[in-house]
Amino acid sequence: MTSRSPRDTPLRLVPRRPLTAARRTATTRRSRPPRPPEGTPPLSQLARLARAELADAARLSRWAGTGPGTAGPTGILPDDAAAQAAAALDLTRPQIRTAWDRARLSGLIELHGGTARPGWRLRAWDTDDTAVLRGWVALFDAWSLAHPFLPGPQAGPDPALVAEVIEAAPQLLSFLHLSNEPVPIDTLLDLLRQRVAELRAERHEPPADGVGDAPDPLPALLDWTLDAVARVGALRPRDPKRPDEVTLTAIGSWAVWVKLEQICVAAQGPAGHMEQSAETMLRASARLSPGPARAEYRAWLAARPVALAVGELLDTARGDDALLRGLAFEALRVVGDPAEPAVRGVVEEPTLRPYAVLWLAELDGGDPDTATGLLTREEATWLWIDTAAAVADHGEDHLLVSHLETAVQGSVPGLLEEVRNVGHPRTVQVLVALAAAHPDPALAKAMRRAAFQVHTGEA
Repeated sequence: MTSRSPRDTPLRLVPRRPLTAARRTATTRRSRPPRPPEGTPPLSQLARLARAELADAARLSRWAGTGPGTAGPTGILPDDAAAQAAAALDLTRPQIRTAWDRARLSGLIELHGGTARPGWRLRAWDTDDTAVLRGWVALFDAWSLAHPFLPGPQAGPDPALVAEVIEAAPQLLSFLHLSNEPVPIDTLLDLLRQRVAELRAERHEPPADGVGDAPDPLPALLDWTLDAVARVGALRPRDPKRPDEVTLTAIGSWAVWVKLEQICVAAQGPAGHMEQSAETMLRASARLSPGPARAEYRAWLAARPVALAVGELLDTARGDDALLRGLAFEALRVVGDPAEPAVRGVVEEPTLRPYAVLWLAELDGGDPDTATGLLTREEATWLWIDTAAAVADHGEDHLLVSHLETAVQGSVPGLLEEVRNVGHPRTVQVLVALAAAHPDPALAKAMRRAAFQVHTGEA
C-alpha cells in the first residue's frame, strides 16, 4: 500500500461550480417558510396576475433597452421619447407615462446617469415567478407614487393630512385582509378617522375634521386611496350591485399577508430585530433561507435612514466574521442603488474590495457567475479563503470539502501556493479545518504542511 502524492491531484472532486454558488453555501440555511392562508392561489398563478398587471410596463422596459431610453436627470421620460414609445408599442402617451412610472417603481427599468436600462427583474421576467411577484409588490408598496393625489381646482387638503392617510393605509389593507370578505366603505372610513386621530394625538395636533363650513376631507382621501390601490391591482373593481363595499384581489390579499409575515419575522426576539444592531440582525438572518432572510433585511432597513443603515452594514462587514461580511453585502443588495456611493467608497479597502467589486458589477446588470472575472487572481483567492472561513465557522465538514470545487487554481499545489501568499488572516485556520475535514489522507497532509508553513512564516 503506497501513499499518493498530491503533486498532480486535481482540486475538483466533482464538476466546478461558480464562486457565487460557494458564497451562497456559506450563507444559506434551511427554514420552513410560513404557509399563506387557505385559498391563496399558488405562486405561479399569482405571478400570472402580476405579469398581466405589469404587461405594458414590461413591454416598455424592453423597448427602452433597445430604443432611445434616455430619461433625463429626473427620470421623467421626455416628450419625444414618449411619442416614439407610443408609436412603437401602439399605446397612448398617457398609457406610456403610466407604464414608465410602473416600470421604474417595480424595478423593471433602472436609471443610471439619466439613461434607462432594463433591470434585473426584466431579465428574469419570463422564468422567475418570485422576481415577478417582488416587482409587483414593489409597485404595490408605492401605490401613492404610482397614482399621486391631485387636488381639484380649489385648494386641496393639508399635505400633512395626505401623508397621514398614506401612513394609515397599511392598517386599512390589513383589516381588509383579515376580514376575508367585502368590507363597507363606511367601516374603512371610521377606521381611517381613528388612525389619523391617533397619529395627530401623538404629535399633539388638532383633529382632521372639516373647519367651519368646509367639508370633511377624509372621505375624498379614502376614495383616492382605494382607487389608487385598485389601479395597481390590489383591490377588486367595485361590484355595481354593491358599490359601497370593497375587497382585496387574490394577489392583493397575498401581498398584505406577506407584509404581515415580515412584521412577525422582524419582531422575533426580546426586542425585535428591527431595533437590533446590524450584527444581531444578520446573525438571526443566517438561520433563514434566502427569501425570509431578504424579508428580514427589508424590515430592518425600513426602520432606519438608508445612509445610516448602509454605514452600519459596512461597519459590520469590516469585522472578523466572514459570514457576516457576506450577509452584509446580501443585505446591501436589497438596498440597491441608494447604497452605490457608499459601496464605491470601500472598493479600495482590501477586506471589502472583492465583495464591493462583485456587488457593483451585479448592480450594473452583470451576471453574478461571470462577475468574478473582474477580480484579480489574488483577490479571487482572498475571497475563496474568506468564504471558506465562513463555512468553517458556521457550516459542516462536507460543505467545506465541496468548497474546494470553486477554487480558481487547477491543482492542490497551485491552490496551496497561492493561499500561502495571499495574506488572509484566517489562512491557517482554514487550512487546518480543510485538513481535518478532507477524506483524502495525502491532500489532508499537504494542507497541514501548508498551514504549518504559514504559521511559522515559511510561506
